[in-house]
Amino acid sequence: MDELQIIKADTDAQLKTVSELAEKIWHQHFTPIIGTDQVNYMVDKFQSCRAISGQVKDNGYEYYLFHYNGADVGYLGVKAENGALFLSKIYLEQSFRGRKIASRAIRFLMDRCEREGLSKIWLTVNRENLNTIAAYETMGFVKVREQKADIGNGFYMDDYIMEKTI
Repeated sequence: MDELQIIKADTDAQLKTVSELAEKIWHQHFTPIIGTDQVNYMVDKFQSCRAISGQVKDNGYEYYLFHYNGADVGYLGVKAENGALFLSKIYLEQSFRGRKIASRAIRFLMDRCEREGLSKIWLTVNRENLNTIAAYETMGFVKVREQKADIGNGFYMDDYIMEKTI
């Protein structure tokens, strides 16, 4: 099996790496779904180094890098709240999808939930992100409701809320 390390990103340099990956991955993946303008807005608002650092320092989020065969290829962001783990972000560079990295990351999060007594992992996913929805369903997540959130600047996140019980 290829080597995957899931490394907590807690230095400024690591958080900068996360934001650089976000810039690349979001443009690769989301431009066809939500368009360039919304991708640019969301990356700046939620995935810039400034935004990520603020989430970590002020809001209790944790970020982890996926270090795969010597390269940083993706990341995830989580926050424990109300007896559950919110999976805020999980993204992989396009050329590394299909290698079970996300499945192994979900197992990593399930192990954490079991250690900490958290009952579920939940996330939001764009309703048009069909391949990702299918991947989550394969990993045992189920759709529990829909949500449309105004994120400012005339943009909305039109998502499913999905959960995986631990």
